[in-house]
Parts: sequence; C-alpha cells; structure tokens
Amino acid sequence: MSIEGHSSAPGANVIVEHYCEHRLADGTRCKEWGGWGHSPSPAVPTRWWCWEHFPYKTFEQEQALRRKLEAA
Repeated sequence: MSIEGHSSAPGANVIVEHYCEHRLADGTRCKEWGGWGHSPSPAVPTRWWCWEHFPYKTFEQEQALRRKLEAA
C-alpha cells in the first residue's frame, strides 16, 4: 500500500480514539467504543457515546434498542 497522496501536515495522520463518555452507576466509564458523536456547533468539542448510551436517538431507534436488549 502506497502513502502517495497522503497529507504531510502536522497531526494529519493522528488517530484519535474516543470511547463512550457515559458514566455507569458505580462511577466508572462505559468501556465501549464511542462511535456516535455530537456537537451543537464547530466551536464546541465533540462528545462521544456508544449506541446504547447515545442521548440523541429518535423514539423509534430507542424502541428498537430496547427490543434488542430484551431479546438478548
């Protein structure tokens, strides 16, 4: 695999790992990957959650998640 065409700008090839920001009842953080981010504007840093804890789901998405968790 060639790196031709990749950016040489500082920080361009940095991988940022973001995990779910949800705090569990015991105070520890959820250990799931935070694949669902949200920021109200470009000036505000993005916050990340796993799908289970993502607070911006629609009612239908929330119901589907509940059915999935109950079936498991």
